Amino acid sequence: MWQLLLVAAFVAGSHGLKVQLSGIKDNTGKFEGTFNVQATDTIDGWLLDITFCEAITGFSQWQGDMISKNTDGTHFKIVNKAYDGIINKGSSLSITVTGSYSGSKAPCASAEFTNLGKDPFKVQIPRDPDQTKYNYDEVLMKSILFYEAQRSGKLPASNRIPWRGDSALKDKGSGGVDLTGGWYDAGDHVKFGLPMAYSTTVLLWGLIQWKDAYQKAKQLDFMYDSVKWPLDYFLKAHVSKNELYVQVGDGGADHAYWGRPEDMTMARPAYKISTSCPGADVAAETAAAFAAGYLAFKDRDSSYAATLLQHGRQLYDFALYNPGIYTDCINQAAAYYRSMGYRDELAWGGAWLYWATKEQKYLTAAENFHQNGSAWGFSWDDKQAGETVLLYKLTKKDKYKQDIVQTYQDWMPGGSIPYTPHGLAYRLQWGAIRYANNMAFTALMAAEEGLSPAAYRKWAMSQVHFALGDAGHSYVVGFGKNAPQRPHHRGSSCPMMPAPCGWNDQRQAGPNPHTLFGALVGGPDKSGSYSDKREDFVRNEVACDYNAAFQGGVAALKSLYLRKLYPN
Repeated sequence: MWQLLLVAAFVAGSHGLKVQLSGIKDNTGKFEGTFNVQATDTIDGWLLDITFCEAITGFSQWQGDMISKNTDGTHFKIVNKAYDGIINKGSSLSITVTGSYSGSKAPCASAEFTNLGKDPFKVQIPRDPDQTKYNYDEVLMKSILFYEAQRSGKLPASNRIPWRGDSALKDKGSGGVDLTGGWYDAGDHVKFGLPMAYSTTVLLWGLIQWKDAYQKAKQLDFMYDSVKWPLDYFLKAHVSKNELYVQVGDGGADHAYWGRPEDMTMARPAYKISTSCPGADVAAETAAAFAAGYLAFKDRDSSYAATLLQHGRQLYDFALYNPGIYTDCINQAAAYYRSMGYRDELAWGGAWLYWATKEQKYLTAAENFHQNGSAWGFSWDDKQAGETVLLYKLTKKDKYKQDIVQTYQDWMPGGSIPYTPHGLAYRLQWGAIRYANNMAFTALMAAEEGLSPAAYRKWAMSQVHFALGDAGHSYVVGFGKNAPQRPHHRGSSCPMMPAPCGWNDQRQAGPNPHTLFGALVGGPDKSGSYSDKREDFVRNEVACDYNAAFQGGVAALKSLYLRKLYPN
C-alpha cells in the first residue's frame, strides 16, 4: 500500500545542504520519494550526493544525469541536465527518485545538495593605507587575477582561480608543435596573437615604469608570473626565425560554443606567419613583447631575459624583411582582429629593440616608420601614440614632443574627441573605456618624461577613475560600487563542474556564478547609457587588451601617490 510521509522543504543557496528524502511512497519492494529544495538564491547548476541507509537496485530519476554510483547500491551522485540547471531565487526544485529494495520497508535516504552556481571564491582585499579615492592595491590585485582567469593550458599548482582547470591541452601546430599556454582572448577561447602580444607589451611597460607600485601593493611576484605566462607561450609559438604561430582556434566554431574552456571538443586549428605568409604587424608586436620582457626580467632572471631578447631580434628582422599584413594571409583572423597596417608596429617594435639593445639600427628603423601628427589613439591595432611617447623618451626630439602635444589637444576636453555626460573620452562604442584608458596610460607615460605633467596626470586620472566608479558605478567586475555582475564571458558564466554549461547559462538573468575579478567591461555608449547584460558583447564583454593599459594606469596613480606627485 502507498504511504505518504510529509517532510519540510530544505533551503538552498550555499554548499553542502543536508536534504532528507521526503514524500516517500512505499509499494512493497519499490519506492518513490522526493528531495525538495527551496532556492533562497539563484541556482545555476546543482549536484545531489545521495546516500541510502541500505542497498537499493534499479535507481532512477529524470531531473538530472547520474555521474557516479558505488558498487554496493547505497551511494549515487546526480547533476542537473544542461537544459534544466537554472532555478530562480524563490522557486523550488523537487528531485524525484525511484528504486527497488529487499527489506521490509522503503529505505531512508539523505543527500547533500550543492548549488554549483554559488561562487566559492573569496578574495582578501588588501588594506589601503593610502589617502586616495580608490583602493589601487585592490584593483591591481584583481586585474592580475583576471589574467589568471584567462589562462589556457596546464595550470600551475599555484592556480588561484578555483573554477578554472587545465584546458586546450591538445593545442598544436604542424608536426605536433606544442602550442599550449597563453591567454584566451576575451569572453571566448581563441588565442589571437596580435592583441595578446600588445597586451603583454603594455603590461610590461607599466611594470618597468611603475614597479614601485606593484612592490608596495605586494603584487610584484604575482605580476611577474602574470606576464611570464604569455611570454612563455610566444617562445613556443616562435618555432623558427621566420615562423610564428599567431592564432589557435577558429572564431566561427568557438563563438558557436557557450561553455567552459575545460570542456571544449571542437577542432582548434593553428595558423602561422612565414616568408610565404608574411605578417610584419604581428611579428613586430611580438618582438616588442620580447624586448619589453627582456627589460623587465634582465635583473631578475638574466638567462630567461637573454632568450627573450634573442627571439625579439629574430622576429623584428623577419618583420623588416617580410612586409605584409597578417590578416591578408590569415583570413581566419580578419573577422576579429583585422590589421590596418604594419608601419606602426615596425616603429613600435624598433623603439623597444633600441631600448633593450641601444643598437642604432633599431632606432633608425623605428624613426623611419614613425607616423607624424596627431595619433588616432592607442590600441592592439594602432601603436602610434605609444611609439611616439616611447621615441620621445628615448631621443627627446622635439618633433615627437609636438606630435604628443597635438594628440592630447585632440583628446582632452575642448578637442575633437567627444565626451559622455560623465566625462569619458569617447573614441568608439566597442570597448569605449578601453580606448580612453589606453590614452590615459600614454599620457601618464608622457608626463613621466616632463610633458605637461600636471595636466596630463589630472586628465588621465579622470579616465581611470571613470572606470573605477566616478560615473556612479564601477565598470570593473568585483570592484567598487554597483560593479558589473554579468560580463560576457563564458567561463565565469558557467556553474562549477561537474554541472553542464550551455546557452541557457548565457541567457540566464542572474549574475555570473563566478566573479571575474578585475575584468574591465566595454563600457557605455556615447550617451553614457550602460546596462549589465551578458548578451551585450559590445558594452559588457571583457578582453585582455581592455585591462592592459587600464592596469598600467592604476599602477601609475599608485606610484604618483608614493612619490608625492599625486594629481590635485
